[in-house]
Amino acid sequence: MSDLNRGIMKFKGADSPKAIAISALLVLGGIAFLLWWALQTAYSVG
Repeated sequence: MSDLNRGIMKFKGADSPKAIAISALLVLGGIAFLLWWALQTAYSVG
């Protein structure tokens, strides 16, 4: 069992490249959305 298959990711295939890519896209997408929202709120352009 790899280290990526522990913790909250306790399901078979949690350390597969597909699952890691989906998780990374969700996290980076959330960060990008929060940055976009913060900039839109702080600087009302348009």
